[in-house]
Amino acid sequence: MKLRIETTPIDDVRIVIPEVFEDDRGFFMETYREDRFAEAGLPSQFVQDNHSRSVKNVVRGLHFQWEPPMGKLMRVTFGTAFLVAVDIRIGSPTFGKWFGCECSAQNKKQVWAPAGFGRGFCVLSDAAEIQYKCTGIYSNKAESGILWNDPVIGIEWPVKDPILSEKDKKAQTLEQWKRSSDAHVFTYHTKERQ
Repeated sequence: MKLRIETTPIDDVRIVIPEVFEDDRGFFMETYREDRFAEAGLPSQFVQDNHSRSVKNVVRGLHFQWEPPMGKLMRVTFGTAFLVAVDIRIGSPTFGKWFGCECSAQNKKQVWAPAGFGRGFCVLSDAAEIQYKCTGIYSNKAESGILWNDPVIGIEWPVKDPILSEKDKKAQTLEQWKRSSDAHVFTYHTKERQ
């Protein structure tokens, strides 16, 4: 089966669109295949799968983890959500820039963002289920978040009155992250140096 990879304005963030076989019985698709991901330059080893359900207007994020580093391949399996990735890599030419994509159970788009990106989403349908494959196992000792509505980032969320967790309401700003002692864990390196 084919896998279409679309680039985004932010280096390393990709939209992954699987080939879908559909008829009057339903559909079939491969959402992940190690060899196809490796051929496309995407991670081919994931160690944890997560599944969340949220109601309309919920905003979650912008979350990230550095020990172990966690990249995420996110997709919506029920409903519709706006998936977001923000570059928090110190020294990156796109530091503080964001990318958002409306993903749904219907369009079957997936968003890949490696470690060094804050990720989040907001739910546009009455409810939505988001599943994501992770390159690192969850650790609450080396995780954090960026404030969802930090004006320096300026994400254009398609929701007016979001429902937020207490943790997300109190998240740090991008500037606070940049000044923190942990920020060096996501230092940008050009492809030539890696």
